[in-house]
Amino acid sequence: MDSSPPPISDRSSAPPRLRIDWNLGSQGGIGPGCSMPRVEDGLPHLRMLAQAGFAGVQGGDPALCRSLGLGVTGGFRVNRPEEAEPQARACAAAGLDAATLHLGWGHESEAEADALIRAVLDASQRHGIHLAIETHRATITQDSWRTVEFTRRFPGIRFNADYSHWYCGLEMPYGDFEAKLRYLQPVFARVSHGHARIASSSQIQIPLDQPAAERAIVHFQRMWTLTMTAWKEQARPGHILPVAVELLGPDNNYALRRQQPDGTWVEAGDRWRDALRHAEILRGCWAAAA
Repeated sequence: MDSSPPPISDRSSAPPRLRIDWNLGSQGGIGPGCSMPRVEDGLPHLRMLAQAGFAGVQGGDPALCRSLGLGVTGGFRVNRPEEAEPQARACAAAGLDAATLHLGWGHESEAEADALIRAVLDASQRHGIHLAIETHRATITQDSWRTVEFTRRFPGIRFNADYSHWYCGLEMPYGDFEAKLRYLQPVFARVSHGHARIASSSQIQIPLDQPAAERAIVHFQRMWTLTMTAWKEQARPGHILPVAVELLGPDNNYALRRQQPDGTWVEAGDRWRDALRHAEILRGCWAAAA
């Protein structure tokens, strides 16, 4: 039987806790209309994030983050089994708390997908670094049925949950949503890291003041509360559940844009305001988790 990655932990006797992080990919393309404070990159920016309530950073400089008491995680892609080893070694050498990864392109056979998962679990154990496989489009986890099947063959697998990809890509609200949540329980029980982004059934990222957000927020609250409940049931003193708010920009077609009267295009929402709202939602889910 496969082994789980080492836990994400501060090795203390403190109660298990949620850590809300900021994914630095969320900086991309921020322009007019965004209320994010304008500060220099590096330490001033990290201080601003800490003052806003973020306790960690994904993609940040480990030394700078540690100097401010911020946690730090990384991320990478693995397309072939032999790529897992050097990536895990580099993450461990950098002193990261954990790393998330996109695994494969989604067209792999079962044997090929299993080889990728096995390589990630082995590399994680060998280098003592927690590796969480992301639920993401264009990877082996793009299909929720197949992902549940992975949990049967690899009970030790751990996921970085980005539910926006399934909620939009698989149109989760179409049909019996509660039945889908019951089916996904084996995945919820193996989430060790998260990316927070609220989607609609047809858009991967929506401003939270849009009409479609009302129902979507309720659905994401359900998914995150179930996830956090399952995590709490297994957690031990010192364990940490990092969830990075990841609201990406218009350059990669995540943030919606609207045209101004002068013909220019600006974002339809305020990503910073929405990021802080995502953090509030996550804290509410944590409090509600049994």
